[in-house]
Amino acid sequence: MNQQTIEEGKTLAVVSYLTIVGSVIAIIMNNEHKNEFTSFHNRQGLGLCLLWMVIGYFVSQFDSMQISLAFWVSMGALLFLGVMTAVNGSMKPIPFIGPIFQNLFKVLVK
Repeated sequence: MNQQTIEEGKTLAVVSYLTIVGSVIAIIMNNEHKNEFTSFHNRQGLGLCLLWMVIGYFVSQFDSMQISLAFWVSMGALLFLGVMTAVNGSMKPIPFIGPIFQNLFKVLVK
């Protein structure tokens, strides 16, 4: 992948990490140009946002500040890591769960 492709896709790649709405907007906008860099980060961002909602539902069932704080810090760190890799023009998957998102959403985000 060349530097021009990365530069063209950086904005949508960052947007894909900004809530589920940002992920959907980035996926729809990427359908026109099919940027490989943006598609990679769309899959990562969509996976993180969905994981955030699913785990957040279960964490909300506990009435514990420690569990909630650990959840927010860990998910925030993963989102920050995703945004920073997009800004730096890198295609490194998020540790442990990134390759799962790439395989799971390969059909949805092309």
